[in-house]
Amino acid sequence: MDDRSPADRYLTAAVALLERVRDEEAAAVAAAGSAIADTVAAGGRLFAFGAGHSSLPAQDTVYRAGGLAVMNLLTVPGMTGVDVRPATLGSALERVEGLAATVLDASPAAAGDLLFVISLSGRNTLPVELAGHARALGLTVIGVTSVAYAAETTPRNASGTFLKDHCDIVLDNKIAVGDAELTADGVAAPFAPASTVVTSALMQAVMATAATALADRGVEPPLLRSGNVDGGTEWNARVIEENAGRIFWH
Repeated sequence: MDDRSPADRYLTAAVALLERVRDEEAAAVAAAGSAIADTVAAGGRLFAFGAGHSSLPAQDTVYRAGGLAVMNLLTVPGMTGVDVRPATLGSALERVEGLAATVLDASPAAAGDLLFVISLSGRNTLPVELAGHARALGLTVIGVTSVAYAAETTPRNASGTFLKDHCDIVLDNKIAVGDAELTADGVAAPFAPASTVVTSALMQAVMATAATALADRGVEPPLLRSGNVDGGTEWNARVIEENAGRIFWH
């Protein structure tokens, strides 16, 4: 019997997942960081998309102190977070065929840009079609997903494929199918999801890699500072002005 507290058990599980990502995804993280550096150095723009809770790690990279100013959120109405009512509508929209192409074609994303597509299961129509259409348009696509879903579940889209099948680079967050780290006597369902914690950390590891890769090439990374430190607002105003053509959140 495990006598540890639920908090101890959860945090231990989260740390173990982070260590797996560190040890097993190092090459993919390096490749993703290099791809971002290539895009930024060439004047391209960065975009990130995630549906529902998978949007949280995407949002965490946009307009972020210590983050790249040229990272933009690719939004789909009703699917960014859980603010839509009913919340189940977001899940339903993720299964609508053709929506991904419509959204991408209406966005400023273009050939030479880079797109993160974040989807834990990677099995639904929207992330699969979004990644495929983005690559067809000439974008570099980095998928962030749990590869375990491709081995243990069935696709839920017309192509019969998963997100990982349509990406230039795949980052595996190692989350088990079901996204719940704990069980307990008297609790009917598994609980304590870790996908947001691990995926956000994975995204920030890639951003850190990209920033240093740019510096190694003699290119100043277009980083934002906290507006709550002296000089931060002025610094950010300069970075935003210098990169105005690549920023769509301002």
